Amino acid sequence: MDMGKVIIVEGKKDKEKLLQILDEPVEIICTNGTLSEEKIEEWLLPLQDEEVYVLVDADDAGNKLRNQIKRELPNARHLYTRRMYGEVQDTPLEYLAEVLEKEHFAVKPVL
Repeated sequence: MDMGKVIIVEGKKDKEKLLQILDEPVEIICTNGTLSEEKIEEWLLPLQDEEVYVLVDADDAGNKLRNQIKRELPNARHLYTRRMYGEVQDTPLEYLAEVLEKEHFAVKPVL
């Protein structure tokens, strides 16, 4: 299964924020904050050979999810928002653009 780039986020608002800035096709998977064993098998295992990025909130729940994904997808690349922003959905577009560009994502110009 060749999906190209995949970004795993926690929620729908995180996905919407990324869609505002991304300028290339990217599959964005929302975990809704948790990953059950069933979701791991359904969502993560098929991604073993894909180009996967993880962008979750800079809080305890986000760190727990990030650690879980690290165990299941050790080759995933981890992107970080700043703790001062807390949540991906509250991170300024300018900063998200910078984070994504460093990983060679095409992003729209931020006005």
